[in-house]
Amino acid sequence: MEGDNNMEKGLLLTNKEETARTTLLLVFSTFIIVCASFTFGVSVGYTADTMSSIMTDLDLSLAQFSLFGSLMTFGGMIGAIFSAKAASALGNKMTLWLADLFCITGWLAIALAKDIVLLDLGRFFVGIGVGLISYVVPVYVAEITPKHIRGAFTFSNQLLQNCGVAIAYYFGNFLSWRSLALIGIIPCGIQVIGLFFIPESPRWLAKKGRDEEVEVVLQKLRGKGHDIMFEARAIKISVEVSKQNSNTSIRSLFRKRYAHQLTIGIGLMLLQQLCGMSGIGSYGSTLFELGGFPARIGMTVLSLIVVPKSLLGLILVDRWGRRPLLMASAFGLCLSCITLAVAFGVKDVPEIQNITPVFTFIGILSFTMMFAFGMGALPWVIMSEIFPMDIKVLAGSLVTIANWFTGWIANYCFNFMLVWSPAGTFIISAIVCGVTIVFTWCLVPETQGLTLEEIQLSFAST
Repeated sequence: MEGDNNMEKGLLLTNKEETARTTLLLVFSTFIIVCASFTFGVSVGYTADTMSSIMTDLDLSLAQFSLFGSLMTFGGMIGAIFSAKAASALGNKMTLWLADLFCITGWLAIALAKDIVLLDLGRFFVGIGVGLISYVVPVYVAEITPKHIRGAFTFSNQLLQNCGVAIAYYFGNFLSWRSLALIGIIPCGIQVIGLFFIPESPRWLAKKGRDEEVEVVLQKLRGKGHDIMFEARAIKISVEVSKQNSNTSIRSLFRKRYAHQLTIGIGLMLLQQLCGMSGIGSYGSTLFELGGFPARIGMTVLSLIVVPKSLLGLILVDRWGRRPLLMASAFGLCLSCITLAVAFGVKDVPEIQNITPVFTFIGILSFTMMFAFGMGALPWVIMSEIFPMDIKVLAGSLVTIANWFTGWIANYCFNFMLVWSPAGTFIISAIVCGVTIVFTWCLVPETQGLTLEEIQLSFAST
């Protein structure tokens, strides 16, 4: 109780903190960190345009290719199991270096694959790498940025993911699947070098008892003229409180005091994966062909719009707030899924079947835009903000595993669901998107404009 009171006093001091400048080091550090998100995006979009060529070149069945596509999410689940533990023990920088090693090895294996074994192994290794990335990147960015721009900087994770998706969509029309795999290595190489020149998270340094480095790093990140005393004090107090509760176990994670945060974290991750993006992102070309729309034109258009839409989300996240943006995104996704359900539902109706190609294009285009607008990034933004230091490792691991496990199931099953009923598949997705709106309205708090320590105080008070 005394620790909680000290934390509250520290947070009251932090409220007096002046707005920090956006320094060049902060921008550069964020860029280097989110370089990993680019290769994440390439891995997500890689199967969208390469399905037919890989199946032809290596003589794969639909089941074999579905397994290949889903192995990235299965590997991601394995990486997620160790992501928070690795970040806590080794630091964010070392964990990103480890992720780069897995990703580079995996992409090389895919590019050189002569049979299904090396192909699947490469996809699995890339999955482990992006599983580590999925937790570390948003948490790392959130921990180094000041509160007034934290949402936008953390949202850049999704922006770089969408840049990777766009590159995979666009160049998938022209490059061979082997050459496309090599593109995923480029951002990893940039990050491997760039990590030498950026600081570790001040909160991780405080957790390791390196208090002098905390102040040095904060001063560099906030600028020479900025008074970092209040922020440094709040971080140290928060870490001290977390150390008093350092015996947290998996069992204690499910106590009532953490129920709200855990429900939000797991709920948003499940809803993100079940809304339909696992299938549309990985098999967009197949959906265009199924709807009778030229796949090459559709994938090229998608590659051109996904990044500008993410930029809009990055601009609005610290102006509108997390809740409104998340609900707006989910509402748009719901309408897009209904459009796709109608498109495939009337495909065999002679009088109106001509609308199927148009509705397919509109549905996939609007879905991709609305996902990039909010639902793609915001669950990770919110996850990086809501957990206190004493349960961040366990809760972060659990939430990330939930995301990847659900994504693996959704990705593997998508092709088989299309065989069952394309219209039915998107009706289910529309229902999930509707549930997301209700879930956000009822349970997700607004974290805009609050420090990470102030967010914990708000949960404690409720």
